[in-house]
Order: sequence, then structure tokens, then C-alpha cells
Amino acid sequence: MRGIYSSVTDIRRKVFTEVARMAYEGGDYHRIEELPYKILPGEVGKYRDSIFLERAIVGERLRLSIGLPLRPVDEHAPLSNGIEESAIAEKYYDPPLINVISFACNACPEKSYHVTDMCQGCLAHPCTEVCPKGAISIVHGRSVIDQSKCVKCGMCANACPYGAINKMERPCAKACGMDAIGSDELGRAKIDYDKCVSCGMCLVNCPFGAIADKGQIFQVIQSIKKGDRVIAAVAPAFVGQFGPEMTTAKLKNSMKLLGFDDVVEVAIGADLCTIEEAKDFMREVPAEQPFMATSCCPAWSVMAKKLFPDFAPYISMAMTPMVLTARLLKKEHKNCKVVFIGPCAAKKLEASRRTIRSDVDFVLTFEEVMGMFEAKAIKFAEVAEGEEPAEATAAGRGFAVSGGVANAVVEAIKRMDPDREVKVMAAQGLAECKKMLMLAKAGKLNGYLLEGMACPGGCVAGAGTLANPVKSTAAINKYKAAAPSKNAVDSKYEITLNLLHD
Repeated sequence: MRGIYSSVTDIRRKVFTEVARMAYEGGDYHRIEELPYKILPGEVGKYRDSIFLERAIVGERLRLSIGLPLRPVDEHAPLSNGIEESAIAEKYYDPPLINVISFACNACPEKSYHVTDMCQGCLAHPCTEVCPKGAISIVHGRSVIDQSKCVKCGMCANACPYGAINKMERPCAKACGMDAIGSDELGRAKIDYDKCVSCGMCLVNCPFGAIADKGQIFQVIQSIKKGDRVIAAVAPAFVGQFGPEMTTAKLKNSMKLLGFDDVVEVAIGADLCTIEEAKDFMREVPAEQPFMATSCCPAWSVMAKKLFPDFAPYISMAMTPMVLTARLLKKEHKNCKVVFIGPCAAKKLEASRRTIRSDVDFVLTFEEVMGMFEAKAIKFAEVAEGEEPAEATAAGRGFAVSGGVANAVVEAIKRMDPDREVKVMAAQGLAECKKMLMLAKAGKLNGYLLEGMACPGGCVAGAGTLANPVKSTAAINKYKAAAPSKNAVDSKYEITLNLLHD
């Protein structure tokens, strides 16, 4: 569903736009009560059986986008409950970050196999032959699965020569690489937060829009209106996210129209992260540890530490590009506020850690920022172009795409130690990352640099993106090619790297 503009996408965008507009306009924020009627006018439901249900769901989305918790379903509470306390210039995410709006959930069935009308009642009936539990029988010439016996192994579906047996799987659970989604007593999706790493893949794969993350649009705009010096640190995946009329040369001027004081590429921090990880790898592998894993994707690194705690020391200690960029900004501009703008839901979780709160004040996704552009009625075609960003290298810009981090580190090592051979494995999507770590556990990846990305395709397919990941990848590659410097070691900020640890 990535890159498809659907009804769910439309509602999300409208919610972000109205929250941003309300924050910019100020006044009595209790008028949030009116917004579901503005977003969904009329008397007849457009997407569900009831317009009242639709508005109730939108109401909860509005609350989450402001950073407020879901309201209890079994007791009365106004939509505006707690909004005055959230109209502040500083607010961290209160857990949980990813939320299931229970009455929006379709209570999709959990994984099961079903025989479709494509069954030809063939003589060989291999489905019955391979089933280990005898769950398939032939009734009136067609295969029938006894769900009480079926163990969901999928052998029947693989054996059917007509592809007549389909696997039915809840989309959110299928997208979750942590097996963190189960069911409540009513069959609705329920997240096990002990397993969840806030990658947001369930959020973008739920076709009913029942899962949403909390936001900080409201607080960022409060900080801007308060007069704080708010600097946008924009992740390299931004290229192509806001449409063809938003060129890279227009980024800074467009962001300033939203009230940001300045704009900096997080690819600068990616260059610094590359240098640090390259040095870590050369120092530690294989002398002190069998392999090293990259650290820039928070959902991947948290997953690795949850499922493979013994591997925690093998994950690079390098700070992520977001944190390195934020520390650089706070050293150069005292008392500024840093807003990380990127594709990632997990970055919101990372920024809420106590060790990072003083560095990164807010995190917004590209989708949330687009809501700010819509609220201010900014037309990119009318924005003047400025200078092209030129401070980051091609290596740093490549962090946005799967394989880009490892490639950047390898190229840096080649510059520092030309005779050193570096073996690499990269995995995208948490399920594939898990398989990669299983190989490492078996000792098959000794001497390797491991790159993990929680989102299939890399950051370009993060939960907060707007564009098709394939098109975004092409745009990133073009942007990389335009960088004046190619290797992270050529970054002019390398000399400041040690200062960021002071």
C-alpha cells in the first residue's frame, strides 16, 4: 500500500492539516470538537456504515496527532480533554507511541488458509497428501479445510497446482516483523508493547486506518509562535516526498515559510555516523567481536537488542545521524530548538529517550509537515529557489535507501585502509533482519558488517513518507550523484566529530 493515495491517506492528511491550521491560528482550542464535522461533512457515511462512527475515528486521530492519548470507549470524555495542557512548546511522547483505535479495527481474522473457487477437484489432490494433520478432505469433488485441525503450515497452498488455496492474514500482523500484534477478546488487533519497536509498518498496512501514531505538530508550531529559534533537521529521504514542484533548491525557503529559522541536512550527521562506524569496525572486527551491526535505524537496533540481547555489544556505539546533527546544531546555536523531519515513526521513540531529549526537541514525519504546508496554503510552484544543499556527501545522502549505510561505511574504510576487505550483508524489513541475525548467531557472518533497516526498501518506505518508494529511491540516487563530495571522509565536519561527544 506504500505510495498509493487511498481514502485512509486522505483522512490522515486532512487530520494533520487541520491540527496544524488550528495551532497556527491559535485562540480557543476547544474548537477541535468541530473538526470531525469539517473533515467529514454531511449526514451520510462515505467510508463506513455510520457517519457518527467515521467522525468518532477522526476524533481519535485528531487527539493522537496532538500527542493526546486515546479516550476510553466505555466512558464519556470530550474530544478536547487535555488539549490546553498540550498547547505547549515542549512535550515528549507519552507511551504508547503506536495506537490501535479499537472501534476502527475490522477485527480481521488471524492467519488461516481457505480453498477458493479456483479448486478444480483434481485427481491427484496433492493438498490432501501433504497436509500433516489430515485437515483437508474432498467433499463433492472439492477440497475442504477443517479449520479446527489446520495448523497454518501452508503446505497445501504450496502444493496446489492451480493456486486455489489462499492464505488469509491480518494485514497489520503480516507487516509486523516482531509478531507483536494479536487479538483482544473481541477479535480486534492488539499490540504487545513488550515486543513492539514502533517501526510503524502496521500503521501504513492497515487498510481500515485503525492504527495511528502520536504527533508533535501542535507543539512544534507552539514553539515557533513563541519565538523560539526552531531549526529543521531534514532527513535525506526528503527528496521527492513533497511532489515534483518542491525541488531540493526550494527546501529551505519553503520550510522558512512555515516559520523555521533554518534548515540543515541530516545527511551531514550521516557522514559523521559513517566515519564513526568505519572506525568502530576497523578497531573491533574481528579483534574484539565477530561482526558489527549498524546503529542508524532505531527500530532495527531495538529489535536486535530485544531478540538477541547477547548481540547488543556488537551494535555500533555510534550515535545516529539524527542525534549527531542535533548535537552539531546545538553546539553552533545555543538555545535553539531542533526538529528532526523524516520518514520514520521509530525516530519519535528514539527522541523520547532521556539521553537524547536534550538534543532533539521534536520529531515530525514528512506526512505531518505536508499538513503544515497545506495549513499555510503554500504553493511550491510559487516558492523561489535558493542554493542547492551542498554540505553533505553522496555517502550521507545514500543512508535513505537500503544498503546505503553499509556502502557508505565500506567506502570510508577503503579510504582509511585500502587493503582491508569488508564483507557486507544488508537486510530490509524486520523479518529479514531477524533471519540475518539468526545467521550471525550460527556463526555464518563472522567478519561481516551487518546493515539492518526496519522498513522494506529503507527509509524511503518509512511510515511517515508520502511518495512511492521506488520513485523515491530513483530520486535519492539522482540527489546522491549531484553531491559535490562522494566519500563521507571528505566531510568538512569530520574535525568536529570528537567535539560532539564532549
